[in-house]
This record gives sequence, C-alpha cells and structure tokens, in this order.
Amino acid sequence: MTRADQKKLEEQTRVFQPPAGRFDPCPPIVEKTYVTPPQLFLTYQPADQEQYSPKEALKRGTLWPDLYSPYEPKRYEEE
Repeated sequence: MTRADQKKLEEQTRVFQPPAGRFDPCPPIVEKTYVTPPQLFLTYQPADQEQYSPKEALKRGTLWPDLYSPYEPKRYEEE
C-alpha cells in the first residue's frame, strides 16, 4: 500500500469503544475500528471531477479519485 493510500485509509477509519459488562467472562474489546465509505460525504456528483485513466480506474475499482477507498485486509494473529 502506498503512502497516499495509507493516508486516505487513515482519514476514512473511525474508532469506538464498545461497552463491556462487569460480569462478562470474556476479556473486553478495548477498541473497534470501521471504515466509512467516501460516497457518504458527497451529496451529488460534481461536474468536471478529476478522473483516473481507464487502466488505473480498473486497478482501483473507481473512475474518480474522490470515491477511492483503499482496502487493507485484516490480519489475524494466531495465539
């Protein structure tokens, strides 16, 4: 993942602390994260919006850079 993609992913990532019960036998999850898709923040598609080249658009999954959301799969560690 490029540095620009990493920065974009950080801008779209939100963090929250789920509630934990006092008598829950499982260890609490301190923080959870989720990614907000960029289309949530565009009310309509503006005219003359910057576009990727066709090859780059196929690689990134969208024609418009403003709607690009990098995907980084979660890596689970085995204990």
